[in-house]
Amino acid sequence: MDQDSMLTELNGTVDSVIYKNEENGYTVLRLRDGNGDIVTVVGCFPYAAQGETMLLSGSWMTHAVHGRQFKTEFAQRLMPTDAPAIYEYLAGGSVKGIGPATASLIVNRFGTRSLDVIENEPEKLAEIRGISLAKAKQISGSFRQQAGMRRLMEFVCSFGLRPILAMRMYKFYGDDAQALLQANPYILSSQHIGGSFSEADHLAMAMGMDEHSRSRINAAVIFELNHNTANGHVFIPRDKLAAATGQLIGVPPEEADESITQLSDAGLVILDEIADLTACYLPELYEAETHAAERIARMSRVVFDEEADPDRLILRLEKQQNIQYAAMQRRTLQMALDHQILVITGGPGTGKTTSIRAILALFEEVGIRTLLTAPTGRAAKRMTELTGREAATVHRLLGAKFDDDGEKVIFTKGESDPLECDAVILDECSMVDILLMDSLLRAMPDDARLILVGDADQLPSVGPGNVFSAILRSGVVPAVRLTEIFRQNEGSRIVRNAHLINKGEHPNLSENAGDFFRLRRLESGSTVDTITELCAVRLPGKMGIPPEEIQVLSPTRKGETGTVNLNKRLQAVLNPPSPEKKEKLFGDAVFRVGDRVMQIRNNYDMLWSSEDKRLHGTGIYNGDIGRITALDADSETLTVDFDGKLAEYGFDSLLELEHAWAMTVHKAQGSEYRAVILCLASNSQMLMTRDVLYTAVTRAKELLILVGDDNAAYRMIDNYRQSRRFSALRLRLCALRGV
Repeated sequence: MDQDSMLTELNGTVDSVIYKNEENGYTVLRLRDGNGDIVTVVGCFPYAAQGETMLLSGSWMTHAVHGRQFKTEFAQRLMPTDAPAIYEYLAGGSVKGIGPATASLIVNRFGTRSLDVIENEPEKLAEIRGISLAKAKQISGSFRQQAGMRRLMEFVCSFGLRPILAMRMYKFYGDDAQALLQANPYILSSQHIGGSFSEADHLAMAMGMDEHSRSRINAAVIFELNHNTANGHVFIPRDKLAAATGQLIGVPPEEADESITQLSDAGLVILDEIADLTACYLPELYEAETHAAERIARMSRVVFDEEADPDRLILRLEKQQNIQYAAMQRRTLQMALDHQILVITGGPGTGKTTSIRAILALFEEVGIRTLLTAPTGRAAKRMTELTGREAATVHRLLGAKFDDDGEKVIFTKGESDPLECDAVILDECSMVDILLMDSLLRAMPDDARLILVGDADQLPSVGPGNVFSAILRSGVVPAVRLTEIFRQNEGSRIVRNAHLINKGEHPNLSENAGDFFRLRRLESGSTVDTITELCAVRLPGKMGIPPEEIQVLSPTRKGETGTVNLNKRLQAVLNPPSPEKKEKLFGDAVFRVGDRVMQIRNNYDMLWSSEDKRLHGTGIYNGDIGRITALDADSETLTVDFDGKLAEYGFDSLLELEHAWAMTVHKAQGSEYRAVILCLASNSQMLMTRDVLYTAVTRAKELLILVGDDNAAYRMIDNYRQSRRFSALRLRLCALRGV
């Protein structure tokens, strides 16, 4: 690609938009220059539209495929001012609700004032036959939003930042977004906006903030604490926090330490002495950990004196269910009756589900009202299927919603409005972080029982803390460890090999039989080819397993064997393009009707309805999987069916979705699939661990196929390095019970 070095100017009117990427603003357009010639222009032009005028600075280059182009470095964009250009702008579909016919009516009536009328006097639009007042207001609202968004995008792009950050800022703050950014650039790195600290810092420096400014260092300290919650840490030791902050922004650790003191004085950071460390907490994490420890320790002291004869109750249950409980299961039932809080842990095939069903039946027998819950929608659905009783996600159980600012999650259920129950059974507890556990505990009546069920050897929660493991390791809470593999599971090589992996032993991967297979592939390309063929041809054709019942897993998102590339390959064979299928290009992804997609963040306000419109609700949650059923380019929406819940996404919300034929092992936690294909290749040591492999293997219900290098599996088994998480829940529990 040849490029002239000197910046030149180019002025003209947009003739047509060839390509636009909503995620980063990159646009290819045809520009009619001052001589009337059509030239190709590339650059960052969010919301570029036919008919607008552009004053550009950049350089000419010759693309190997597309020929001569003008690469834009700086752009000044002007709305059209003469009537023909305004008509072109409106007729091109740039304003929702206006097509060529309506554009003609508006321009014929208002001429050069058309855009001003649309923005500031929408009631005058209603004077035109065929435009109701409601439609006029809708058109005006769309235009004003677009104009505000565009101004904000131009501001953000002028500093070389991603336009998607402007979209999120505008979504939360509307027309106030730019003023807020100018007052506090570090709002970009807040969780709900999702920018990196470096992007926010770049903006702050470009706007003239001093690199040793106390505001900058304070923002960096808070960012480090927030950022490390994603690494599972509940607190950071003071010396480590000061060092990490200094390294992040290039200031001495002593200056960062001064900020920690200042933030502590202001109540924005909580300092606590723990095991010879000065722990630095965000306030909500400190409150969650200390309250959860106090409540769990208090519950662990309670022993009930039930009047009912437990042996007679258990015998009656065995007769009702035509089952004979093993000695450990009978002990589990006895402990569930005796204690206010109980932990049940065990690997696959050891009877955790049987224990849940038995406890539920036992509680019903003695009149204990019980709620069932799990951390994710898929885990809750599985719990419902296995027990025959409705289970809800913890978020739905607690009535999760966004606060009025749309920035923070709040729960309607809590100490002032507790759950109406006598007991809660929480499954897949290893996935629950300290914030969610504390919220559940706050919502439980003082005398309610809590049964915590999970596999302590699976991956810990994505969020802060290692709650399930900490409770077990404290020795404070009554616990049952299920170790015996039940007879009906003894023939499963998935179950046997999972237990071998968990013990650090190497299973015989060359023994292809039963429900556990290995296809050895040493090259990444052949690994991906084999996975694609298995999903599209071999499993559906030879084993009768349809693609929708197959889940491909990979430890990583990145690289040739990562989920991003795997999803592109699987989309090409499982849902290829066709004239009958509408699609939308968003960033590097194509969303197509028929695609399997996953929600990747909790959206408590997302509206959904059943297909017959009789049922309505709110909330689509991280990990929910659905299928795209409709796409409407005019309304800029697509519809996803999540197991009968139809949710409509605006194109500006597509960041909440990603394709889901392949997903990371972390995302698959809490779910079971009829068939699992695990992609095995060399990845980051952080991901090549025993608990990642163990978690992946235990996701398979009927069939597991490992595709890749045996040595990668063996390295994972041998790598028992579990990253240390800074959390004090275990220590607090021990201290409160005097252990």
